Amino acid sequence: MGLHLLWQNSRAEFENKHIQQIIAFAGHGKLQDENITSQEFREFLTQIPSVVLRRYADECLASKFDDSGFALQDVVNQIGLRLGFQVEYGRYRGTKTDSGHDGLWRFPDGHSVVVEVKTTDAYRIDTDKIANYRKKLIASDAIVESHSSILIVVGRQDTGDLETQIRGSRHAWDIRLISVDALLRLMSLKEAVDDPKIIQRICSILIPREFTRLDEIIDIVFTAAEEAKSEETLIEVEEDLEAAGIEVSKTSRPAAFHDACIDILSQNKKIVLVKRTRNTYLTPDGKTAVVCAVSKVHSKQNRTSYWFAFHPYQKDFLETCLDSFLMLGCGARDQVLLIPFVDVKEWLDDLWTTELEDRMYWHIRLQQEGAQLFLNRKKGMGNLDVTRYLLS
Repeated sequence: MGLHLLWQNSRAEFENKHIQQIIAFAGHGKLQDENITSQEFREFLTQIPSVVLRRYADECLASKFDDSGFALQDVVNQIGLRLGFQVEYGRYRGTKTDSGHDGLWRFPDGHSVVVEVKTTDAYRIDTDKIANYRKKLIASDAIVESHSSILIVVGRQDTGDLETQIRGSRHAWDIRLISVDALLRLMSLKEAVDDPKIIQRICSILIPREFTRLDEIIDIVFTAAEEAKSEETLIEVEEDLEAAGIEVSKTSRPAAFHDACIDILSQNKKIVLVKRTRNTYLTPDGKTAVVCAVSKVHSKQNRTSYWFAFHPYQKDFLETCLDSFLMLGCGARDQVLLIPFVDVKEWLDDLWTTELEDRMYWHIRLQQEGAQLFLNRKKGMGNLDVTRYLLS
């Protein structure tokens, strides 16, 4: 049985195992280029939640064991996948005919990054050697010189000596340097926001550029932090509720039970869903996409309702897969709707919208009548019974 299947069937037994033990369960138990152990381990990494991925990175750096450097290389490439890049795994060991780069990340805008992973900066890094990896890829037409660069990922945060070395080399303008911890924090930040524009700004800092003027990097920090600390969708909806004369409690923000809803779906459908952004999830094979939104209970005059905002970029995300769903958590995890996106798409023209200077979104308002849930639509359209979409 493959390692990823062992994880799906016996997650409780595997969740707290050291990464060295995990590798021992895969294939022949030793990571080598193009062997079954490597294939199983990489597939396994696509299944696990980010918190476990972070722990594995820490274990690779904290304890020296056979293949720890190779394991870290695979973990870092998985982080690249979670950041939204197309990732080509490199080789553990280079050969005379193959480039020795650790990974190749292709950004959505067409930029390519040659990745080199180092567990420590205790030893001098040969920047000429790393630059030659990039030259080989350019010569083979795998990447374009004007739209490519190098990213060195190191285990330690104290990289002063290495920074000095890079600045003094002739490749300084082609190289960016980041610690594993900082890369993990970028991944966590991406999972805390939804807006693709903010995600694009976050990822752009991995590309070498001249930062004499700091406006751009300040903009990245500010916009990402603002969305990360706020429940944007909930605030938007609550503002509209107030405008409609519906009283909203400011003292009780709804619990964020997105992951609990996703757990229910995973068990119901027997699938693994990996978090991509605050509200989006994807199966490791990229075939099933889910947008999960939650609402607290809104009550007025003995009427119960739930309010959600649905954004164009969420629509775009769901359109990337044939098998896609909008999941709505109504008040708590025990009342969850799972609506095929093909149905949602048919309803959009019938929903109220809010159009602001910098964004628009559709209102999804559900009314509860006993055990039934109804979708509120524009005047004259009538309410639509959506009870059939409840997950049991």
